[in-house]
Amino acid sequence: MTPTDAVNDADLRVLAMCVFHLTGDRRWLEPPFAPARDVRLIADESAGLDEAAARELRSTAAALCDAEPAVVDPGDELMVEMMSVCLGERVPDEYAPMMREELGFATRDVSWPTDATPAAEVGRALIVGAGPSGIAMGVRLDRLGIPFTVVERSSRVGGVWRDNRYPGCGVDTPNHAYSFSFAPSNRWSRFFAPQPEIEDYLRRTADEFGLTDRIELDTTLVGATWRADEQRWQVDVAGPTGTVERREYRYLIVAIGQLSDPVVPEIDGRSDFLGEQFHSSCWPEDLDVSGKRVAIIGTGASAMQIAPTIAEQVEHLTIVQRSPQWARPIPRYHDAMPPGSTWLFEHLPFYAAWFRFTMLWRYGDGLLPHLRKDPDWPHPERSLNRVNDRHRQEMADHISAELAGRPDLVERCTPTYPPYGKRILLDNGWYSMLRRSNVELLTGSVARLDADGLVVADDADEPDRHVDADVIVFATGFDVAAMASRLDIRGRGGRALADVWADDDPRAHLGITVPGFPNLFCMQGPNTGLGHGGSAIFTSECQARHITACIAAMAERDATSIEPTTTAHDGYVERVDAEHERLIWTHPGMETYYRNRSGRVVSVMPWRLVDYWSMTHDADPDDHLFESAVGFDGGSTVSG
Repeated sequence: MTPTDAVNDADLRVLAMCVFHLTGDRRWLEPPFAPARDVRLIADESAGLDEAAARELRSTAAALCDAEPAVVDPGDELMVEMMSVCLGERVPDEYAPMMREELGFATRDVSWPTDATPAAEVGRALIVGAGPSGIAMGVRLDRLGIPFTVVERSSRVGGVWRDNRYPGCGVDTPNHAYSFSFAPSNRWSRFFAPQPEIEDYLRRTADEFGLTDRIELDTTLVGATWRADEQRWQVDVAGPTGTVERREYRYLIVAIGQLSDPVVPEIDGRSDFLGEQFHSSCWPEDLDVSGKRVAIIGTGASAMQIAPTIAEQVEHLTIVQRSPQWARPIPRYHDAMPPGSTWLFEHLPFYAAWFRFTMLWRYGDGLLPHLRKDPDWPHPERSLNRVNDRHRQEMADHISAELAGRPDLVERCTPTYPPYGKRILLDNGWYSMLRRSNVELLTGSVARLDADGLVVADDADEPDRHVDADVIVFATGFDVAAMASRLDIRGRGGRALADVWADDDPRAHLGITVPGFPNLFCMQGPNTGLGHGGSAIFTSECQARHITACIAAMAERDATSIEPTTTAHDGYVERVDAEHERLIWTHPGMETYYRNRSGRVVSVMPWRLVDYWSMTHDADPDDHLFESAVGFDGGSTVSG
């Protein structure tokens, strides 16, 4: 493909930024080349430019593919101007430092203190989990010079993208936002790539950054205990043969995330069912559902991807819904990435970076202000504020249009709680699938299983209904509240993290550290999930930056351990809870896995992405306790 051909597929918002970088000529930031504002999730590539301006921009860009850039790092002030021009809307100043890092214009790496003990001599780190968070952490530790090992309970890297292999599995965040800022642009086949591509991307990233040789597969952390006298974590790991080995590490980093422990509800008769039954995250690789009767329990994110994918193959599909979900229409969800765009990602300087920016912005903080409760809003039972009510009406109209002529389905599919109160879902052909003659949606709960299927108790006091099934899929989510406490981790005085986080109530400073557990760092920990949009890889990179900043802060003080003060920890948790009281996820009209049994929000954060980036970027010494021990060395292995 030639540059002239490739630019015909270009997003002109992005192309204008590239031409400015390469020429330094401000005319490319001004009319007639300034893009129009477009709030669609995937914007029109023409960017509102007239034909003459578009032609001139394309031809100029095609001639510049091998040019040396006039502007590499715009700096904060120019970055704000460029972002605002690119989007056709004002971008607040505080986003400039964050986006410069995200786009690779400024480094995200922590520097090792000049006069401190060399990094390689301050002790080893153990990372538990080789999913996206573990990979991000390994790369940052390697760049800082900290030796580390990764243990992974599975036989492959990839985390949730290794485990979840069900039909239709894919991202609900565009891939150019759901990717590592430090890695080269990947050749994605679509805007929203399917699971195999994401798993392959994670595996190749681990290979390309030299992590694979440091990952011990089929190896499980059995337990970890803080040894205060030696200022180390004493850990027991079970290898592929089951033999338990005792080791010592200076730092323990848990990167198992919130979605690694599937939940299957306790239902009478499960052992009686003669067909196949499994959680959606454990989909058998050799399973063929063609011509079979399939029952899916649950209507969350996994079910919304599975059902439309298999509906044409099965004899009959029954979906058991506890409560309906709001889902946004997502035009172009299945669109292939244009070949010219793929070429530009790889050959035109800055194109991949600015395309990443447009996706990060549109899937980022824009929604959060509209998820705040308006105390004067007259309809708090159905929505939070005027904009939230408009979003509700738009989604309700979409449901009515998709299910026209089926008032029974419209009633069952329209939630009563405000939109975005649960995880944001995308209409991946869900509503049109429900209209099929071989698909049935039942509202209620599963009373029991028997040899031939399941019995559904209807919520409307209708008689129990028996559903014949050959395959039962539990799309029933994960135990998000346990997080790192599902591991046997014991801090000062032998206190178990499971006891500190008892009653499904995990709490951590910045979602990362816990008083009484020195040198323990959690990734994707309490209140770090994203309920308003954004990328989990973004938060993983924020956390990896903060953890390396903590280690560097220790080195500056010749310390061997770091932990948050109780004051800093408790103050942060109080701010989290207070902010959540003003937001949608504490609305009383719904149940969500974001909350624990007592109603406290424990999964998602209440902050904008830029706020969390700022909070985690550095380690405030006033928020931490440092302890020093004399004569420490690197991590070692002790026979056990």
